[in-house]
Amino acid sequence: MAPVKISIIGAGSAVFSMRLVNDLCKTKGLAGSLVSLMDIDETRLNGVYDLATRYVKELGGDLRFEKTTRLEDSLRDADFVINTAMVGGHTYLEKARQIGEKHGYYRGIDTQEFNMVSDYYTLSNFNQLKFFVDVARKMEELCPNAWLLQTANPVFEGTNLIKRCSKIKVVGFCHGHYGVHEMAEALELDMKKVDWQVAGFNHAIWLNRFFYDGEDGYKFVEKWIDEDSKTWKPKTPFDLQLSPASIDMYKFYGQMPIGDTPRNGSWKYNYNLEIKKKWYGEPWGGADSELGWKWYQERLKMITDAINYLSTNKSIKLLSLESYLKFLPKGSVPEELKQEIKVFTSPTALSGEQHIPFIDAIVNNNIQRFVINVPNQGYIPQIPDGVVVEVPATVDRNGWHVEKIDPPLSEKVIKMYLLPRMLRMEWALHAIINGDKEALIEFLVRDVRTKSYEQAVKVIEEILSLPENEKMRNHYSNKQKL
Repeated sequence: MAPVKISIIGAGSAVFSMRLVNDLCKTKGLAGSLVSLMDIDETRLNGVYDLATRYVKELGGDLRFEKTTRLEDSLRDADFVINTAMVGGHTYLEKARQIGEKHGYYRGIDTQEFNMVSDYYTLSNFNQLKFFVDVARKMEELCPNAWLLQTANPVFEGTNLIKRCSKIKVVGFCHGHYGVHEMAEALELDMKKVDWQVAGFNHAIWLNRFFYDGEDGYKFVEKWIDEDSKTWKPKTPFDLQLSPASIDMYKFYGQMPIGDTPRNGSWKYNYNLEIKKKWYGEPWGGADSELGWKWYQERLKMITDAINYLSTNKSIKLLSLESYLKFLPKGSVPEELKQEIKVFTSPTALSGEQHIPFIDAIVNNNIQRFVINVPNQGYIPQIPDGVVVEVPATVDRNGWHVEKIDPPLSEKVIKMYLLPRMLRMEWALHAIINGDKEALIEFLVRDVRTKSYEQAVKVIEEILSLPENEKMRNHYSNKQKL
C-alpha cells in the first residue's frame, strides 16, 4: 500500500471527479492517499468536496481531501496530476462556434475534416492549449517527478503540445476504445472471448485486430451488415458504433472505426444536418449536429443539477439507490445518471475510467492493460516517432509497454486518414507555438467551406477580438513563442 498525492485540476466537473473518487475508494493499494481538488469555480469546488468527503465516509474509505482555487497549491508535491479543466467552459466554445457559423463555417471553424467532435477545439482554443502548457511547466517547478494524466480535450493536440514544450511525464487518456465493447454487445458476442486491438490517434482509432473465440471477428460484422444494418436506429446521439457512417468507413478503409472515430469522418458525412441524419441516424444526426449537441448539453445540465441537488441535501444517503430516486425531482434522472448511480452505490464497481487503475499499476505494480496516448516509438511505423499515438499497452511500475500492433493498420487508414489528421495537428501546433496568425488563416483557406481568403481572415479576426481572447490576440499580434 502506497499513499500518494493526486491533484485533480478542473475538479468542479462533478461527474468525472466523483468517478475518480469512486475508483480511489475501491482501490485498496492507494488507501491513505491525499486528493487535491482544484477549480477556479469555488461554488462547484465546494460541492464536489462535500460529496467526496461524504461518500468516503459512508463507504468507509481511507482518503484525505483538500480543496483549493490555486493551481500552485494543488500541484505542489503531487505524484499524479489529472488535468480535466476546460478553460472558458462550454460557454466559450459555443460563442466561438456561433462566430464561425456567422461567417459560413457550419458547426464552427474548429469542426474540421477528421476532427468533427464538438468540444475538440484546435484553432480558436488558445486559452485551453496554453493552460495545458502552463500546468506542465508549473509541474516542472513544483512536482517535477509527477505524472501528468492529460484528460481534457483536445487530447491529441494537447499531449503533443505538452511533449514539445515540457519535459514532464505525460500520458493521454480517453475511453473511446470501449466502442469495441459496444460493438461486441450489439453483435451478441461474449466480450471475454474477443481478442482485440485498436490503434491510431485519440478520437481516430481503428480495430486492427478482431478475433472471436479464435475466429475472424469481422465475419460477424459482415453478417450484421447483411441481416440487421437496415433496421439500425440510434438510442442516443452518441450511439454510433454501428451507424451507416461507421459501416461506410469500414467498407472504405478496410478496418472498423472505434469509439469517437465514426464521429470524425470526412465531409462526406457532415456537410449539413440533412447529410448528418443520413449517416448518423434520425432524429439527431449524431452527437455533433446542432440537434445532437443540444441533446448532450441538456443532459449534461440535468446531471449537473442532480449532482448539485445531492451536494446540498446532506440527508441523502449516497450509497442508497432508493435514496436517489426518492429525493431527486421527478424527470431529473436520465438513464446516464442511473448508470452512474449503480456504479456509485456498488461496494466494488469501478467507473471504467483508466486513471486510477493506471496510478495503481505505476505505484503498486498492479499490472493491467490500457489504451493510452503515448509518443510513437515505431509502434505505428508509418507515423513519425515522437508523435503521440493511441495504442494498447500493459503498465507496471516501470511505465508502459506497448503491444506489437498486429496485424498492422490498413494502407488506407494510414495514408487517407491518420496522415491527414496528423498534418492538421501539426498545422495547429505550428500556429500556436509560433504565434503565426497567417498559419491559422491558411488552415482555414484549405477548408472546403471557405469561399475566399477574406472570409478566413474575418472569422479569425472576430474570434481574436473576443474579450476573453486578449492573451490569444496579443500572442498572435506579436508573433510570440509559446
